[in-house]
Parts: sequence; C-alpha cells; structure tokens
Amino acid sequence: MRKTPPLRALQVFEAAARQEHFSRAADELCITQSAVSHQVRVLEEHFSEQLFNREGRQLKLTLKGKVLYQELSHIFDSLSRLNQKISGGYSQDLRLAVYSSFAVKWLIPRLSDFRRQYPEIKIRLNMITDDPELSDSVADMFISGQSGYPGFWHLLLHQERLIPVCSPELFERSESAEVTSLFKYPLLTVDEGPLGLDWQRWGLENKVSFPDSQQEHIFSHVLLAIEAAIAGQGVALASDFMVMKDIADGRLISPKLPDIYTGFEFNFSCKKNRIKEPAIAAFINWLSQQSHS
Repeated sequence: MRKTPPLRALQVFEAAARQEHFSRAADELCITQSAVSHQVRVLEEHFSEQLFNREGRQLKLTLKGKVLYQELSHIFDSLSRLNQKISGGYSQDLRLAVYSSFAVKWLIPRLSDFRRQYPEIKIRLNMITDDPELSDSVADMFISGQSGYPGFWHLLLHQERLIPVCSPELFERSESAEVTSLFKYPLLTVDEGPLGLDWQRWGLENKVSFPDSQQEHIFSHVLLAIEAAIAGQGVALASDFMVMKDIADGRLISPKLPDIYTGFEFNFSCKKNRIKEPAIAAFINWLSQQSHS
C-alpha cells in the first residue's frame, strides 16, 4: 500500500504556494482562510518540516516548501491534462509567454492570420522581459532564449542579427554608407544588462572606435530605441526580422553598414508530451510556416 501525504492538504498547500497568500488561496478553493492555515499545519506536521516563513504579511516558501511546490506543480498539471483526456478533449485556451519585443514587432501583426485559420483556439499572451521558468504553471508555450531544457521540445525561430536602422529623413538614401557617416548622428543605444551596450558590442565586433564627442541616447528596451529611430532621433540597432515591416512601409531604412550576430536565439518551447495536443500542434504548424516566410 502506498504511503502518501494527506491529499487535501497537498491541494491546499499548492494553491497557497502559487498564490503566495492564504486569503487568495481560500477564495480560489472556496474555503475559509483558517481552513487553509489548518491544512498547511497538517502537512507541516506530516513532514515535520516548516513549509512557509511568515514575515508579517509576507508569505515565503522555505527551501523544503519550494521543493514540494515544484513537484506538486508538475503533478497537478499532469492531473489537469489527464482530466481533459478522460472527460473528452484538450483545452482550446492556450497561454503563450513571449518577449514583449518579439510579440509587438513580429507576432501580434501576424496573429490575425492564425485566428482566421483557427477561430476556435484562444491565445493569451503573457509578456516577459527575462527568461521565465519553463513550467506549465507559468504558460503552455514559450518564446524565449532558452533551449535544451529537460522534458521540453524546442523550435528555433530566429538567430539574432542586429542591423543599423534610422528614419529615411535622417540618413539620406543618396548618402554614401560609410561607417564614419555614423559619427554625425546620435546613437540610440540599448543597455542589454549583462550583455552591455549594443552599439559598444557592434563597435568591438566591427573594429570601430566612436569619437568621444559622439552623441548617445540610452534606452532600457529595444522597442523604445526603434520608436526613437522612427521619430528621427538617431540610429538604432534592431533585430532584422523585427523591423522588416517598418522598412517595407518606409518608416525606417537600413543603411548598408555592417551587422552583428549576437549569438542569441529566439526559440519556441513546449513540453514534449504536449506537442500532439491539437491546439498546440496547430500553433506549432502555423508558427513554423511564419518563421520561414
């Protein structure tokens, strides 16, 4: 006979850990806050381990609590999918965690085509700025920089290639595209955090030293730099696939100047055991066609 922890207490603990709040967990489970506290105590007594640190109103998982929550998260996700299988059909509602820059400049303009082909599938976009934990508790699908994650299937969408872009009015089409031409214009620089300043990396890669007098405007996100370039405020570096439409529509031009490959890759990811679910399979098929068009 299997020896298992009290199952009701596990369910209550998982909700409390996910919500990081006893009151919100109580609302989700339609029980009282004191009932949540009781079930958590039952589990702590069962394991003889403290699972939460309570600091005033703050509720934080202990190390053992984190281990238990991570395992339970996977177990309840599997039970949810099993329920869908047995009760008939998979969910048509999918959550996609995606970089804001990728979503705004590439994905969203194309999504109307997906919705036209698959009107029954609903995609909820969750914007991310950093790589999230790949887990069903976060999203069903991901577009991030991660690959080789155990238990996940990955599809390479794009290798990042940065190209200089600016408004047509700033950099005349007739102007000779010499590297030294850049010295006349402000650089719209994105601070990539641990990766450093993008124009600095471009200069090192292409053996270009910018003069000390070079104007530079710093942005925390590439979307801001692209919009500043469209507004004629300087020259930005942007992923080539993200600015294709802006270039085609005449909002930006890309002078014939050196580019750089950053080594960063945009990857689609989902769990290996979910790639045959009809809604996810449809999105993968559509995304594959779009990334090669």
